[in-house]
Amino acid sequence: MREVLDVKFMRMSIKEAYKNIKKMEGGPFGACIVKGNKVLALGHNKVLVSDATAHAEIVAIREASRKLKTFDLSGTTIYSTTEPCPMCFSAIHWARISRVVYGTNIADALKIGFNELGIANNKMKKLGKSKVKITPGFLRKECLELLREWASLEDKRFY
Repeated sequence: MREVLDVKFMRMSIKEAYKNIKKMEGGPFGACIVKGNKVLALGHNKVLVSDATAHAEIVAIREASRKLKTFDLSGTTIYSTTEPCPMCFSAIHWARISRVVYGTNIADALKIGFNELGIANNKMKKLGKSKVKITPGFLRKECLELLREWASLEDKRFY
């Protein structure tokens, strides 16, 4: 049952990222925050229309926190199409999100031209003694296709 729900929520993140390819508000990244079986927030990258911190995960964390009227997102899972960057992983830790499920990794984003810091979530978890559970490589092929579609665009900006 858990895997069926993981697929459902990751595909919502992927769909959100594809919407963003059309909008061009930022890169091909999407996120979804869930508590139990309820979606609290969807987010896509908005750095080109907002600011440098408007990554999909941060956008979703802000929305979930607003809905719950608290910074404490204990008991939630965040689904991200790509491994959260160090800024986003830190925010996930500080928000007390219980679990991260992601598709592609930071190295995949680097390969197509994004300005990522190559510090993996597992390394940050270990260094920071974070309790967040990490599920890497989930629906990786679908998330790689998302990056491939972005890479094939002629009129795009990297940040």
